[in-house]
Amino acid sequence: MASIHKKKRSVLPGFGISMGFTILYLSLIVLFPLSGIVLKSAGQSWSKFWETVTDPRVVASIQISFSTAFYAALVNAVFGLIVAWVLVRYTFPGKRLIDGLVDLPFALPTAVAGIALTSIYAPNGLLGSFFMQYGIKTAYSQIGITIALIFIGLPFVVRTVQPVLEDLEKDVEEAAASLGASRWRTFRSIIFPAVLPSLLTGFALAFARSIGEYGSVVFISGNMPMKTEIAPLLIRTKLEQYDYTGATTIALVMLIISFVLLLLINLLQWRASRRTINV
Repeated sequence: MASIHKKKRSVLPGFGISMGFTILYLSLIVLFPLSGIVLKSAGQSWSKFWETVTDPRVVASIQISFSTAFYAALVNAVFGLIVAWVLVRYTFPGKRLIDGLVDLPFALPTAVAGIALTSIYAPNGLLGSFFMQYGIKTAYSQIGITIALIFIGLPFVVRTVQPVLEDLEKDVEEAAASLGASRWRTFRSIIFPAVLPSLLTGFALAFARSIGEYGSVVFISGNMPMKTEIAPLLIRTKLEQYDYTGATTIALVMLIISFVLLLLINLLQWRASRRTINV
């Protein structure tokens, strides 16, 4: 009887100790730095805060940062799914090489990536000169910013979707095909609902990573105020001018917007997961 009620031992510490370490770690790494931004911004008057937030240059930089990050994450969601599908479902020469290239943006310094992309997409670059023939300016434009963000965000989508595709049973697809379902119907009704939660996760990770990107964007953007100036660059400009309150105010606005958008994306992911489980 005593053996039945014997408390089961765990390899890791108990819930209380583990939870304490978790809260302490998150507080030191995440909560304390973020609270510093809030406290620094709160040290100014509301009129000064509103003046900084509504400054046309600040509004333009935030809009550019979020719009280019969204478009880059959207492109990565589409083509990242295709890349993951090819790496999982097909065997071909050089597969390991391509699989390794996906992780290259993780290992490559962002400044090196920015210089490389700028040299290629500049008006006299290999690809930039090609697009200039059709009147499309890639480098030193918002298109160039989006290209840089696509480069650094692709691995997040591929590595998030890839395990789900590997675990996806092919028998279900074969059963659908035997029942007369077309390839598009099979993808729409079976494959896409299964990968949608992980795809939204990859989209959120790529989007969040792109919002605060600086190194790979600062070279290819051209840094023109009201046109190609991103919010992280404006924050650095404020810091160089010793306007610490203005810098933290911009950071606080970006933090709030990012939190709301990521919360909405997580809500969509949760609903997609519930729908998949119910099906």
